[in-house]
Amino acid sequence: MNAKFLWRCILGGLLLLSPMLGAEECERIPLFNGKNLEGWSILGCEARADNGDILIEDGNGLIQTEAKYSDFVLEFDWKPLAKDNWDSGVYFRYDEVPKGKPWPARYQANLRKGMEGNVEGIEGAVSEGLIKEHDWNAFKLTVKGNAVELEINGKPAWKADGLSGPASGFIALQAEVPNGGQHRFRNLYLWTRKSIRDK
Repeated sequence: MNAKFLWRCILGGLLLLSPMLGAEECERIPLFNGKNLEGWSILGCEARADNGDILIEDGNGLIQTEAKYSDFVLEFDWKPLAKDNWDSGVYFRYDEVPKGKPWPARYQANLRKGMEGNVEGIEGAVSEGLIKEHDWNAFKLTVKGNAVELEINGKPAWKADGLSGPASGFIALQAEVPNGGQHRFRNLYLWTRKSIRDK
């Protein structure tokens, strides 16, 4: 790939993101460096970097970002390792986990078999027929204000609104290994406005 073509790709991506995240300067943040879990907190579970992926190994808990985010576009690939009945998820826009509970109440982009991509509590946030079983799947989750939309493997899954609660919050990968099996995650990137990243 030559330098001119690469620059056009980057510029095109920024132009596409500008309407979604506003006119402020955007930045692309790699949430995972492929080597270790720097920038993440491991809560109540076991996870590690493995061959360029995040491998969720055991327990019920979260692999949670250290920073909070408001409006963003989250890109990630995920793959279940269980042969059947896998279950995991990606939480967003929460600020705490209830005492005595392994996970926050909401919101979660579900990765449970048969419910992949659904967000409970948001009307219309239901996907169907876009998942490749026992393989890598690419998700792109866009969150802006009270609106949220999802693409799965490059295809629109749904658009909805109705988000409530904190205006910014953590992002976390769910570990539910005893009942949902192990999972792998890779290529985790976040497009966000510099002005709304909370450190």
